[in-house]
Amino acid sequence: MWYGLSSIAARLINVLLTPYLTYSDNIKTSDFGKMAYIYAAIPILNILFTYGFETAYFRFSGKEENKKSIYNTAFLSLLFSTILLTSILWINQAALANFIGLDNFPKIVQYGILIVAIDALCRIPLARLRQQGRPVKFAFVTIAGILFNVFFTWFFVGYCSAAVHHNSSSWVILFFDPKLNPIVYVMLANLIQSVVTLLLLSSEIAQVRLKFNLRLWKEMMVYSAPLLIVGFGGIINETFDRLMLKWWLPGDALSNETQVGIYSACYKLSILITLFIQAFRMGAEPFFFKQAEGQNPQRVFARVMKFFVIIICLMFLAVSLYMPIWKNFIGPKYWGGLSVVPILLLANMFLGIYYNLSVWYKLGNKTSAGAYITIGGALLTIAINYLFIPRFGYMACAWATFLCYGGMMIASFIWGQKEYRIPYAWKKLTAYIVIVVLLFFAHKGITAIWDNNFFSLTVSTLLIGFYLWFVGNVEKKELPLLPIIGKYFKPLPPKPGA
Repeated sequence: MWYGLSSIAARLINVLLTPYLTYSDNIKTSDFGKMAYIYAAIPILNILFTYGFETAYFRFSGKEENKKSIYNTAFLSLLFSTILLTSILWINQAALANFIGLDNFPKIVQYGILIVAIDALCRIPLARLRQQGRPVKFAFVTIAGILFNVFFTWFFVGYCSAAVHHNSSSWVILFFDPKLNPIVYVMLANLIQSVVTLLLLSSEIAQVRLKFNLRLWKEMMVYSAPLLIVGFGGIINETFDRLMLKWWLPGDALSNETQVGIYSACYKLSILITLFIQAFRMGAEPFFFKQAEGQNPQRVFARVMKFFVIIICLMFLAVSLYMPIWKNFIGPKYWGGLSVVPILLLANMFLGIYYNLSVWYKLGNKTSAGAYITIGGALLTIAINYLFIPRFGYMACAWATFLCYGGMMIASFIWGQKEYRIPYAWKKLTAYIVIVVLLFFAHKGITAIWDNNFFSLTVSTLLIGFYLWFVGNVEKKELPLLPIIGKYFKPLPPKPGA
């Protein structure tokens, strides 16, 4: 809960930048598309720079013989590799800029390289805070960095631009160049966040000793190498479609950037589910490894999955049915892409379930299985986007994401039950997902009768109420309801002669 809530709070603060940037007159739709390019490349580089060592750190830190050397070995490994990879990228930054379509924005590429490098150095110290059970420090570091990002984004894009517009000799011209595209300063604010985070972790970094355990490092590399492939495949499925749109849309550069900007902004509306999934992962990974040491961990994993599905189904309804409210989260110039939101919401539900299912190969040291599943998903994503983007644009990306995550979820479930059986109530969970999808279409059909926002929101509330009532009755023995609520879910009296 601590890690989850702190992660949600941090991401929510960061999400505030989306309405600010999409409503800003200084940021064009095509500029938002350009930002999507760099933010599609950064996660890919993050995977390369960290090569699965965060998960490997959790996996090996539980062994008593590794407790003294795991932190030093993991951090020093990332330090040396970060220096090497940063140098390579810096030398070849022109090729990187050409690959992601930002040839005319060298500063953005440079800032992006530095952000990736600094974030890699922060990864193990942050993991140590989680492993040691220090959520307050973790939350402070994470949220403080994002607050700096939000402040400096407003300062550069809002305050400095307005100050120069009203007074060309304003004091801000000492460091602010109004001729630069505003997205350069958005990236600069992100870089400041990374630097602040690194400084706040200085006490953890100062505890690193120059003691490198080669034997342990080799074991960690064997474990994490498949996770590198898993990470690459996951990022291709998650963010690479922005670059695919750039490559395979048939229009000119400006038109393509505009389409990417619309798609990226609408993708943000699935944030409620993605926030919960991200928060869940932050707390669940160390939790699963600890539970595996106890008695009957499979039962715990099954119960976690059940309540996870119940919650994300509720979130799907909360976003998809209340779209007249949620759409105001982004500027009106991006509303043309709202049709992708329900598809992406379902896709991210599947992704969250897949993360839950992945416990079997992480605990069983069979991370290569995760690599095969993710590679399959990535190939499916690339194939669908390649075939259908030229004709259907970003709708092809949305359906590719849906089919990819759905396929990965099913494959992981079938394979995992053979290797590490967990008693998931899969029939019940499937029924919950089907029910919320039917409720979504019922809402579409009912509101088609009368196009009125108040009527739409009223119907949405009634349908969500029905879902909660249904789940409450089905799960009345499991839900930790207050006594005053519990009286509405009393069991039915037994039939005569039963």
